Amino acid sequence: MLSNIIFIFDFDSTFTQVEALDVLAEISLLKNDKEEKLRAIAELTQKGMSGQISFSESLKERMKIVSGTKQDIETLVAQLKTKVSTSILPHKEFFRKNKANIYIISSGFKDFIDPVVADFSIDSSHVFANTFTWAANGRISGFDSQNPLSKNQGKPTLVQQLNFTAPVVVIGDGYTDYEIKKEGFADRFIAYTENVSRPSVTKQADYIATNFNDFLNYISNDRSLLSKAQN
Repeated sequence: MLSNIIFIFDFDSTFTQVEALDVLAEISLLKNDKEEKLRAIAELTQKGMSGQISFSESLKERMKIVSGTKQDIETLVAQLKTKVSTSILPHKEFFRKNKANIYIISSGFKDFIDPVVADFSIDSSHVFANTFTWAANGRISGFDSQNPLSKNQGKPTLVQQLNFTAPVVVIGDGYTDYEIKKEGFADRFIAYTENVSRPSVTKQADYIATNFNDFLNYISNDRSLLSKAQN
């Protein structure tokens, strides 16, 4: 019955243990004011993910600080592959078997998400995320501001456009993940707390999953959801 359910996973701090833009900043920032800039990025990330400031504001302010080259992205991808959430690692078969109904919807960037989730049989066509823009000198110049995921309410807007007919389950750690359920485009919101727990998010959840096994156990025993998936 799981094959009749759409699973939407967040990437940063859910599929992986870390926030990728924070790691990219570690890789790419010059030593000048590096620690101060890293603190500023981490604070903006936290405020955006907990709903203290709008997501678009958080992204714009972080991208004013973050720099990087294509080589930096390659370095980042290599690091992210070692930072997949510990409890997800043994479950490649789950992702392979259900790849047709698994999506990654992230406010991060396809440039580094695609190669990481490809190891779990998730095709690029099932990854929805922001994209970097590049300057002539080969450095990141910004991001595509026309992408709905760069804007407030980006995730629910995108899921509405995808127009799923099967039951939808969202698994994530951030307020932007909860917004999909809040706006009526998901049947369940599971707050995923293996890597970070945000009170403003967990209080909105249908269930709080402390790891991937916990998530699987909950889904396998949600009779109402499974019944809906049969219809």
